[in-house]
Amino acid sequence: MKISIFCAACAAILGLQAAAETVVDVDKAGAEKLAISVDVTDPVFKKTLTRNLTLSGAFKVMPNAPIEVTGATGASIVAKGRGKKLAFPTRPGDERARRMQARELSDRLCEIYAGMKGFASAPIAFVNKNGKAGELCTGYADGSDVRRLTRDGKASVGPRWKDARTLFYTGYLNEMPQIFEIDAQTGARKLRWSFRGLTTGAAVSPDAQAVSLVLSVHGNPELYVIDPASSTWRRLTKTPKASEGQPAWSPDGKKIVYVSDETRRQHLYIVDVASKATRRITSQGTQNVDPDWGADGRIAYVSKRAGGRQIAVMDPSVGDRTARLVTKPGNWEHPTWARDGRHLAAESDGVLYLIDTEEGGDAPRQLFKIAGRAITPSWSK
Repeated sequence: MKISIFCAACAAILGLQAAAETVVDVDKAGAEKLAISVDVTDPVFKKTLTRNLTLSGAFKVMPNAPIEVTGATGASIVAKGRGKKLAFPTRPGDERARRMQARELSDRLCEIYAGMKGFASAPIAFVNKNGKAGELCTGYADGSDVRRLTRDGKASVGPRWKDARTLFYTGYLNEMPQIFEIDAQTGARKLRWSFRGLTTGAAVSPDAQAVSLVLSVHGNPELYVIDPASSTWRRLTKTPKASEGQPAWSPDGKKIVYVSDETRRQHLYIVDVASKATRRITSQGTQNVDPDWGADGRIAYVSKRAGGRQIAVMDPSVGDRTARLVTKPGNWEHPTWARDGRHLAAESDGVLYLIDTEEGGDAPRQLFKIAGRAITPSWSK
């Protein structure tokens, strides 16, 4: 570990003292992190805050660090150092409430000191699969407060966040695939759309004015968009000898990336929602699936290459010639972007992991330790 400091003569200059509190180079080359200490009297709050600061990739929690976080819950917790100070008011509450406040503070510290969005307070939806049943759940990256939203004993598939508290998913509650909408806080749900045949892939556009769907109402699975207010729908693809799936919207809401086996191998395509013009964007590997389009314009996806399935990240304007592989070969599936634009949640062999896509970043970390398989994550933005 190396701590960068100014020489003694420079340290005498007050204007440079804040700059002397620089970074700690830890774990791997290039993974520069801010040193921070956490001295909060509440052990629940302290553990949660420490865990989330570590997961952020921006901080190294250690004693006697240049950035200090001190205080007690029920009052203001103060962070100071590097020429900045934050007084974060906290409220009395049970352990769950105090963990949530610790996540919110972690996100604020990421914003103030690292200049990045934190993801600690953003819930992750996923399916907990035991046998044939798959129940919809939510939890947080620190692994705590996992909550089961359904107890149907039936399959639940492909949860996607509609907004900060509501999810779309495909459920087999009525022995056929239908799109449900569920409140992640109350568990209240309602049936939104039901069509003949396959009905899946519900993903809301960034402006919430359209929802993508994959339907087989006209034969093979094709890509559609539906108006959530009027339920009028429009077909985007027409490939009689192929199947489409796994749609994800571009940040501007003008395009959708999706998977098609039009060439008899699954690859990624982009369709312009207005013109319906399509183009293929992957050619490397024998299979490319599970796309998620990040807010910064990059697409994360799973690419099957020699040795196994890996998570890749690419600029769709260039294509996958310059895609960067961010995991080792394995059985990776379903990457979903965190709101910091750096991390992903993804599944491997029924376990969810946090993936750091930055070069020299942290190794994958397991998110939840629960019975059964945790699959198909979707991270609230």
